Amino acid sequence: QVQLVESGGGLVQAGGSLRLSCAASGIIFSLNTMAWYRQAPASQRDLVASVSRGGTTNYADSVKGRFTISRDNAKNTVYLQMNSLKPEDTAVYYCYALQQGLPNKDYWGQGTQVTVSS
Repeated sequence: QVQLVESGGGLVQAGGSLRLSCAASGIIFSLNTMAWYRQAPASQRDLVASVSRGGTTNYADSVKGRFTISRDNAKNTVYLQMNSLKPEDTAVYYCYALQQGLPNKDYWGQGTQVTVSS
């Protein structure tokens, strides 16, 4: 059974920092591209950052220079360090795993709430 379990969300003031973690089980973590998405109320779910199995990272323009995604294959965990948080970063953050193959297999976590107060 595949599980992606997020933690680290919460309430923080603007300008503050949070670190999200996503612990994966039931997948070959090192073969997966891992990503963080977020969804604000009445909005679509958008990509925040991704890290390939080779370590290549990609960021949404809105978070470049503030957020850092990283992975620890030994711990089957992906992280999102969020600095200089803004009220517009408020959303539910979801962990995502993609194993490319025939067929592709992808999985979502249950989400963790991040609220940034002004």
